[in-house]
Amino acid sequence: MEKPKEEKLSLTAHLEELRKRLVFILIAVGVGFCACYAIKDRLFTIITRPLAMVLPQKSSLIFTGLPEAFFIYMKISFFASLVLTSPYTLYQIWQFISPGLYPREKRYALPFVLSSSLLFIGGVLFGYFIVLPPAFKFFVSFSSDFLKPMLSLKEYLSLSLKFLLGFGLAFELPVLIFFTTKIGLTNAGMLSKYRRYAILIIFIVAAILTPSPDALTQTLLAVPLIFLYEISIIVARFAEKERPKTEDTSGDKEDLP
Repeated sequence: MEKPKEEKLSLTAHLEELRKRLVFILIAVGVGFCACYAIKDRLFTIITRPLAMVLPQKSSLIFTGLPEAFFIYMKISFFASLVLTSPYTLYQIWQFISPGLYPREKRYALPFVLSSSLLFIGGVLFGYFIVLPPAFKFFVSFSSDFLKPMLSLKEYLSLSLKFLLGFGLAFELPVLIFFTTKIGLTNAGMLSKYRRYAILIIFIVAAILTPSPDALTQTLLAVPLIFLYEISIIVARFAEKERPKTEDTSGDKEDLP
């Protein structure tokens, strides 16, 4: 039995729906920000731990502007809120795109939110525990009796948060490949064929993103991305098997908004 089709959404309706989802996301991030700011000192200790572990004794971070420390705490709380509310943010993104999906594709809502959240948070944690400590150890190793590190809190935080955010987004590769395969932009055969070029690009990206130029740190970033690329090929094969069923024209499909 053919399911009733939804009425096509106008551009105005699309924009209104987008505005509503963005408002929900901003409210969630705002609430998360307030909660994280309440424990800002604890978050500060956590975010600076990879550097504190490798600094010489009696070393410390400095700030050079009066409002700088305040804005640093704001930035840390905001970043923590982004990580904390990422499952809700991804759910709102799914709610926005779901009207344009086939009915059978909508069952991926829970797997999408869970996998995307776990991959994003996993990427942040991997960068924090595995990549940042050896990178900072490499930098600090150049200090000596006459060359003392006097590190700016602003520069350290900017470097660390950008790197962790980039790592979290990079870990979303399997989810991205799944959806690009579903809409026909990629397929498992193409990903396998261009594997060697993908590995080369991954190492180039790793060299750009890593905060230190040593081969060890770049490898620590590149290896998990290569592993995720191989997982993406498997995910693409799964998406290809599902696509003929979901693209059946017997009435399963809803009108695209």
